[in-house]
Amino acid sequence: MWDKLKRIWKLKDLRNSILFVLGMLVIYRFAAHIPIPGINFENLDKLLGSNQALGFLDLFSGGGIRNFSIMMLGVAPYITASIIVQLLTMIVPKLEALSKEGEYGRKKITSYTRWLTIPLAVIQTFSMISVLRNSPYQVIDNMTAWAMFLAVITITAGTMFLMWLGELISEKKIGNGISLLIFVGIVSALPGTIQSLIVNFDKSQILNLVLFGVIAIATIVGVVFITQGQRNIPISYTRHMSGSKVYGGVNTHLPMRVNQAGVIPIIFAIAMMMFPPMIASLFVNAKTAWISGFATSVTNLWQNQIFYTVMYFVLVIAFTYFYTAVIFHPDKISDNLQKQGGFIPGIRPGRETANYLQYVSNRILLAGAIFLGLIAVLPFLVQVFFTIGNVSLGGTSLLIVVSVVIEIIKQIQAQLVMRDYDQV
Repeated sequence: MWDKLKRIWKLKDLRNSILFVLGMLVIYRFAAHIPIPGINFENLDKLLGSNQALGFLDLFSGGGIRNFSIMMLGVAPYITASIIVQLLTMIVPKLEALSKEGEYGRKKITSYTRWLTIPLAVIQTFSMISVLRNSPYQVIDNMTAWAMFLAVITITAGTMFLMWLGELISEKKIGNGISLLIFVGIVSALPGTIQSLIVNFDKSQILNLVLFGVIAIATIVGVVFITQGQRNIPISYTRHMSGSKVYGGVNTHLPMRVNQAGVIPIIFAIAMMMFPPMIASLFVNAKTAWISGFATSVTNLWQNQIFYTVMYFVLVIAFTYFYTAVIFHPDKISDNLQKQGGFIPGIRPGRETANYLQYVSNRILLAGAIFLGLIAVLPFLVQVFFTIGNVSLGGTSLLIVVSVVIEIIKQIQAQLVMRDYDQV
């Protein structure tokens, strides 16, 4: 490992790319601590501690919500815009045709995503501030319309700046920029967690702490196993002759990942779980009694940990199947294999191949969906059995961290292999 690190450091262009990425991440962490005035931070901490969804978003923003900084939303609006555009690309024929136009189409779709990020950031900022204003903890007091306007504009600008940083990082091919920003936001909470553990350490909790560590290590191993897990479908290509040369006759495989959807279903589920209480919080103080009572009931229902956990688990599984259906197209794969002279041994080309691929996908997807659901509700499950100060085990955080680390390693290894090829 040390030899590989020395080799990476000796390659000037790769070293400069890594240093550039580190510099962008430092800028991001600096900006994440620039606060917007007018906030009662003590009450904000209480609200985040009592609201699991807001706590999750705060984790994604690298503490941006807790600091009420100009980076409060993190890259959430950009991720939402990317998901919407990706779904529309599957539905709208013009966008689907544009996605097949190579580099030009990719740039146009990226441009649409950027423009869509702006109104989404405005809406999400306004909604977030409204939730904080209407919370029972009195997080925001006496914010005028002008102050609200300035806050919305500032936070939206911070999101666009963060999106730009992410694209600059992606250009260096040292991991995906947006994923790296989320990764750094999650890891940045680690020192505070360790400090809290040391300050609140109790000798009577040593056994719980050891078991907690064992569960954390087992979770990391499970995340790596599922993230890397795949089913290899054997593919054979028929032989054909062109003149005196024989082509084809190659045996290969089609990899089908256990977790094809990644962390996207969890993000979808969080968005859906946040929507009802966020809307309800706007009507808690309504003058009409039944509206206020209904809004209060919805808010209280979402504060019920059992209800929240069960709904969260079900939504993650449902969105895993939904998103996989959006990105996985067995009919297209079957057509491409048939055009290239490929086939699955024992399966007829065409419709039977598509049906077989769909059957295999559904079988392995069940394991991936249940895994994602368990990862999503892992903090609640751990808290039921373990109480160790303010320390919690975030399965989603581990999933993101492990996935990003694996991606970075793969991209750096690919660059090293490419340089070896150039030297030959």
